[in-house]
Amino acid sequence: MNIIVCLKQVPDTETQISIAADGKSISTDNIKWVMNPYDEYAVEEALQIREKFGGEVTIVGVGPKRVTESIRTALAMGADKGILVDDQAIVGNDSLGTARVLTAVIKDLDYDIILCGKQGVDDDYGIVGSMLAEFLDIPQISIAVKLDISEDGSKVTVNREVEGGTFVIEAPLPALVTAQKGLNEPRYASLPGIMKAKKKPLDVKAIADLGLDAGSVGEAGAKIEIKEITLPKPRQAGKIVEGETPQEKAANLAKFLHEEAKIL
Repeated sequence: MNIIVCLKQVPDTETQISIAADGKSISTDNIKWVMNPYDEYAVEEALQIREKFGGEVTIVGVGPKRVTESIRTALAMGADKGILVDDQAIVGNDSLGTARVLTAVIKDLDYDIILCGKQGVDDDYGIVGSMLAEFLDIPQISIAVKLDISEDGSKVTVNREVEGGTFVIEAPLPALVTAQKGLNEPRYASLPGIMKAKKKPLDVKAIADLGLDAGSVGEAGAKIEIKEITLPKPRQAGKIVEGETPQEKAANLAKFLHEEAKIL
C-alpha cells in the first residue's frame, strides 16, 4: 500500500514571534522551524499502515529549501522518500495555491491513501486537505482520531470526535484523511534512522516541472490577502480578592463584581 503524507514546516510553538516591518507578515529572524505537529501524527499513521500492509511512504512538502529539514525528519522516522517543491513563484502561497501545487505533484503518483495534518499551527486555516481531495476527486475525511483500513485494502474507516460522541465514517480508497491529536503517538527518529535518512531520495521540483502556470500560485494566484497583523492587546493585571475566611472572600468578591465590574 502506497501512502502519501503532505507535510508543512511551521515555527516552533515556543518561538517568540514578532511582526515584520511590512506589518503583514512575521519576522523570520531567529525562528526555529519544525514539522507541523499535526503532520507528525500523519507521518506516524503512514508508517503504521506500511508496517501492516507493506508499500512505500512518500513525504511531499511545499516551501523554501529549509523545508528539507522537516522532510528529512520524516525520513528519519521511517518514511521512504521525499519530494519538495521549491520555487520563487510559490512565495506568498495561500491555501488554494498550496493545494494546487500538491495536486500537481500527487496526481501522477501511485497512491492508496493520502494523509495530512488537520491544520497548520501557524495560520490555522485547516482547508488544504479538503481542497486537495476536491482537486484529486477523491473522498476526504477530516480530524481522524482512529483509522482502520480493511484487510483487502479497499476502504478506510475513521473515527472522528464530535461533541458528545463519535462519528464513524467509511470511504473507499483512494481517499484523503486529516489527522487529529490522539490518532497515535509519533515515534522519535532513532540515530540509525537519522543516518539512513541522509541517503534516502529527496526530489526537488520547480513549478515548471509540474506544468503549473506561475500566475495560479504564490502571491499572484492568492485569493486571501492579509491586510495587517497585530499582536493581542496586553491583558490587564488580575485582582486578588482578600479575606480572612472563605465567607469573607465570597462577600468581597460579590461586592467587587457589583461595584467595580458592574456585572451583578
